[in-house]
Amino acid sequence: MKGPAVAMTGKGPIKVLIVDDSAVVRQTLSAALSKAPDIQVVATAMDPYVARTKIEQCRPDVITLDLEMPRMDGLTFLSKLMRYYPLPVIVVSSLTAGGSENALRAMELGAVDVICKPGSAYTVAEVADALVDKVRAAAGAKLRQPAPPVEVSPSAEESLVPETPPSKVMQTTSKILAIGASTGGTEAIREVLTRLPQDTPGTVIVQHMPEHFTAAYARRLNGLCRMEVREAVDGDAVSRGLALLAPGNKHMVLQRSGGQYLVRVKDGPAVHHQRPSVDVLLHSVARQAGGNALGVILTGMGADGAAGLLAMRQAGAYTLAQDEASCVVFGMPKEAIRLGAAEQVVPLGKMAAAIMSQFHRLVAA
Repeated sequence: MKGPAVAMTGKGPIKVLIVDDSAVVRQTLSAALSKAPDIQVVATAMDPYVARTKIEQCRPDVITLDLEMPRMDGLTFLSKLMRYYPLPVIVVSSLTAGGSENALRAMELGAVDVICKPGSAYTVAEVADALVDKVRAAAGAKLRQPAPPVEVSPSAEESLVPETPPSKVMQTTSKILAIGASTGGTEAIREVLTRLPQDTPGTVIVQHMPEHFTAAYARRLNGLCRMEVREAVDGDAVSRGLALLAPGNKHMVLQRSGGQYLVRVKDGPAVHHQRPSVDVLLHSVARQAGGNALGVILTGMGADGAAGLLAMRQAGAYTLAQDEASCVVFGMPKEAIRLGAAEQVVPLGKMAAAIMSQFHRLVAA
């Protein structure tokens, strides 16, 4: 197949192709998307071979893709698709350990987002609402070239760490780095964290992902970064050299206990249709850490995190947003910039250096 480098939507509805070997799932997703006036399900396919024909016939704008299918698995199909006919792909994955690992691999191959199939953790209605939002975001997403997993080695360390001596960072034990992201964020967060030194100030992260997927994502990051990365557990201390990722389907907030920071993981209503919510985390960082924190908004759809980043800035924290050119979806950073929440707008490739530069400035002040 030959096609455009990046899928473009016209003035008509967003055309979606659903690829799944389950007739029930195909019907469920079709019904959910058909309720949105700006989305049209143009075809469904039970496996990648049928999908290839449907792509040529229907020219979809977005594909939803199951990863466990007969004849050809979804990862193989995705790899071929991104090489020969790149389109925005949303992975629809089972809520299992294997499904989570495969979904993360799909993101590395170029998928723009992931959603879990309806089941015990997420109802059909919850999945339906999320899917509509994700399709809209994917339709406007910028596709990127798939990148191989980053491997940090001693020889690479010098090129990844900013020029300021690491000894300066050692003094920032009471500082907090807070990061929020959504669509495209798994790869964006990976790029930032793999470029940060081992003694980076305590880091708290919200990435919009389903339950269980966050644990697999944290394990993957932990194998790539010099910092320790893990899924947060209620009561975890936030310390230098540690990054805590909010669990899927739970909110995470920062709390100060004496001279130490810790995180609380809790239930609660979705905020901006999200749980975990970036706003929930950043508002707590503003209250608890004030000027001892640094906030970052990366690529993502919607407005989650913009108000929280503004609260951080108003509390004295330094705030950054990813620039439009390097975003997969410029929704969350755009809204933060519009509100005046971001003091600095930075390309993704320079975000880690900008973060450490500001922490060094705080130490020197």
